[in-house]
Amino acid sequence: MDAIKRAIEFENRKFSFKTTSDRILAAREAKDIILAVNEVYKEKKDAKLMELMKRLTVIKQKIEKRLKGRPLTAA
Repeated sequence: MDAIKRAIEFENRKFSFKTTSDRILAAREAKDIILAVNEVYKEKKDAKLMELMKRLTVIKQKIEKRLKGRPLTAA
């Protein structure tokens, strides 16, 4: 249940990353939390856990998208 509490706390956190390293750490933390919740999901098969993982994945994807930056355009 500790993983679920961490996931909810991470989901409700305000994200204002000042540096790239902050974004990298947040993406890694999100991945760790998702994997931990997945282990709990494998045992319980609760749909709420799947929804939680989906929401965390969206947050993680937004962080990673910000990390990659905008593509350079050929001018």
